[in-house]
Amino acid sequence: MLWIWIMIFFLSAYQMTLTNYFLVNPEYFQLDAYTWESDAFRRIALGEVLLGQEELDFDFLAACMVEKQFDLRGVKEEELEDWKVWKKRIEEQKPVEFQKLKNSYAMIFSDIFCFPIPASVRQETPFVEYADGFGDPRSYGGERMHEGCDLMGSSRPRGFYPVLSMTGGVVENVGWLEKGGWRIGIRAPSGAYFYYAHLYKYAKEWEVGEKIEPGMLLGYMGDSGYGVQEGTVGNFDVHLHLGIYLKTDHYEELSVDPYWVLRYSERFIRQADY
Repeated sequence: MLWIWIMIFFLSAYQMTLTNYFLVNPEYFQLDAYTWESDAFRRIALGEVLLGQEELDFDFLAACMVEKQFDLRGVKEEELEDWKVWKKRIEEQKPVEFQKLKNSYAMIFSDIFCFPIPASVRQETPFVEYADGFGDPRSYGGERMHEGCDLMGSSRPRGFYPVLSMTGGVVENVGWLEKGGWRIGIRAPSGAYFYYAHLYKYAKEWEVGEKIEPGMLLGYMGDSGYGVQEGTVGNFDVHLHLGIYLKTDHYEELSVDPYWVLRYSERFIRQADY
C-alpha cells in the first residue's frame, strides 16, 4: 500500500508543477501581451451564457475566455462557476497581461449603445438577418478574407433600412471606397473603430472630425461598392457590412468578428417608423 501513496504524492506534485509551468510560461499558457492579436481572441466567441448576463462583466469575460481557450460557445453556466478562482490564479501570475485582455474587451463592448438597424414599428416590415461570416473568402480585388458581418436587407430596396451608429465617437473616414462603396468609419471613445459600408446614401454630409452621438442616424443601407466609379451599385444584394477594428501593438487596424458584438447589441434595439 505504501507504494500507492507514494505514487499519488508524486502525481499530485507533478500536476501542481505542470499547472504552474503553464501559468508562468507564455509559450504554453493561453495569455500573453499579444493575445488580443490572436485569431482566437479576434473571434470574440461569447456564447449564449455571456449573452444572458444582464451586464457584461469584463473580469468574468476575460477569466472565462482564458480558461476556455477563448471560445465560450456551447459552454454551460455551471462550467463557469469557478471563474473567480481562475481570475485570482491568472492575476497572480500575469497581472499586466490579464488587465490588458480586460481592456481589450472593454474597448469593444463598453461603448455599445444600440443595434445598427432599428426595428420598424410597422409589422409588415421584416427585420434584417445576419450570420457569422467573418473569415469567409472574398475574391473581388484579389483573394482575401471577409473582415466583418453582413446584415442583410435584400427583401427591401436600397435606401429602405436606416443605419444607426452603434456608439458615440468621431468620424474618422467618410466617402467612397472601391470595395466598401459609400462608407463611414467612427472611432468610439474607448478606441474601437466601427466601419459601416455599402451605404445607399448618408443622412447628411458628414465631415472627418465631426462628433457622433450614440444612436445617431448615419445613412441608409444599400449595395454600393465593388467599383472604381463612385456610385457603383448592383454588384451584390442590399446589406450593411459592419466591421470592427482595433489598433493593437503591431497593427494599425486589426479586424475582430462583429457577430457576437451584434448579438450582444440586440438587447439595445431601437425602434423607428419606416
